[in-house]
Amino acid sequence: MSEVFVRVAVRIRPLLPKEVLHNHQVCVRMVPGSAEVMLGSDRLFSFDHAFGPTASQDEVYESCVQPLVESLVDGYNATVFCYGQTGSGKTYTLGGGSLDEDGGIIDCVAQDVFSLLGEKEKHSDGVEATVRVSYMELYREELRDLLELHTVHKELHIREDEKGNTGDEKEKNHKNE
Repeated sequence: MSEVFVRVAVRIRPLLPKEVLHNHQVCVRMVPGSAEVMLGSDRLFSFDHAFGPTASQDEVYESCVQPLVESLVDGYNATVFCYGQTGSGKTYTLGGGSLDEDGGIIDCVAQDVFSLLGEKEKHSDGVEATVRVSYMELYREELRDLLELHTVHKELHIREDEKGNTGDEKEKNHKNE
């Protein structure tokens, strides 16, 4: 795996029917043939990946997440972090739309992880894997586990040491050993 630790992608969603009904205008456009986005008529932003309103779930997954899954099965950690305002399309990208549409990133990751682990098991004796998954929502500094049905919102406490490093107590204790 290359030494790039963070990649940033942007996905521009189409206008919602409600927005079309109220004559809202598109203000974010893709620059053709690039990973750049234009805001308004003069503000240009560059990303590692950029997807327009017609991009498919598969296109986003294959470009941004599938390489992470392949590295994950080789023993690397991977995180997909979705950020944006309410209504920007995070849930759609992660979870997919209705049952008639393609699944989102979560569906594709689950399928690929277990498929790749199955392939590794076929070609190796005694390979054992443990899969741990987190699906968290951070909203207004409250953290919620989306895999736990009856989770109460928990206040997020970010701990910082005297050098400005962040992490939880368990992580800090491990580093001191």
